[in-house]
Amino acid sequence: MIEYRPGDDVGPLQDWPFDNPASNYVIREGEPRASGRIDAGGPGYTSRAGIWRCTKGVFDCTEQGDELMTILSGRCRVIDLDSGSIAELVPGDSLFVRDESRVTWDVIEDVVKVFYGQKTDGY
Repeated sequence: MIEYRPGDDVGPLQDWPFDNPASNYVIREGEPRASGRIDAGGPGYTSRAGIWRCTKGVFDCTEQGDELMTILSGRCRVIDLDSGSIAELVPGDSLFVRDESRVTWDVIEDVVKVFYGQKTDGY
């Protein structure tokens, strides 16, 4: 069993550059840097779970997989570019985002989230 609580030290993470062509990243403001770790599943699986951290900045991306996330630290806004809906997230808040959703991440304070993703065709 893996357990995370808001504010916990999540341990070492690897750099996750904004270079996946399928995600079509567009940096809008600042110089955000992402890092993360897959704790379960991943390439070759239809699901994955892990930790993601991102520094302040604003970027657009296409989400890869249905994802349920919970914010552990920091503050951000996630804007669905199709519907215009805005989710403002702080520690303890959760959000579900659909596969292929085009979103803007506005990372106001460095964010750490735990996530579970599902992708029918696999990662």
